[in-house]
Amino acid sequence: MQQVSNPFQAMKDIITKPNRVFATINEVDNWSWIPFLFIAATGAIPIYLYFNFVDFAWYNELMVQSVAGDLSPAEQSAVRNAMADQAQSLWAGVFGSVLVVIISNAILALYFNIMTRSDEECVQGYTDWYGFAWWISLPSVVCSLISILVVVLAQDNQLSPVSLAPTSLAFIFSIETSSQWSSLLQSIRLESIWVMYLTAVGLSQWTKFSANRNYTIAVAPYLTIWIIWTLIIIF
Repeated sequence: MQQVSNPFQAMKDIITKPNRVFATINEVDNWSWIPFLFIAATGAIPIYLYFNFVDFAWYNELMVQSVAGDLSPAEQSAVRNAMADQAQSLWAGVFGSVLVVIISNAILALYFNIMTRSDEECVQGYTDWYGFAWWISLPSVVCSLISILVVVLAQDNQLSPVSLAPTSLAFIFSIETSSQWSSLLQSIRLESIWVMYLTAVGLSQWTKFSANRNYTIAVAPYLTIWIIWTLIIIF
């Protein structure tokens, strides 16, 4: 199998030749910094654009009603005042988006590290799986690019924050942020299927597991979280 010559080519080829990409990154070092920086940057840009476009007074009130709608007027006022700084909200959103993917991929890497220990031929350690997590996360860039277009092309500056997740079920089905299902449905995104596929492909290159086991490992964390989250909302 012909190898990929550099990380930028790998980011391009992962769309059409993921097997070759994962076979290559299994043998090279320090390539995962490139997808990390790309994911972090493209994830932060739409948030920056959003907070420089949105009617912040409207956004502030929307968030207050979403997170504190059941509280007393005095408590709502305290929440409203705490969220009143637009610049603070902007940078909290930008840095928060980066921090979230860093932590979530760290947890995902731990999951892969544990689930592959039964393969005696698998020599990858935690840091290898952490780098792996950035490669399988590249489909999130598609969502980020679409969200940039949504914000840039928006005519009404009372734009729902759900627009930052344009591939999510919440956006597709126009679920308001006030709905108890909003956060869950924002987490269920079309590119999640792509991520699961890339995970299975990567596992097939890095382990000797069967295809069924690879797909089970790839799908299990997402389905588990979504099912538990759904049960919490229902009950």
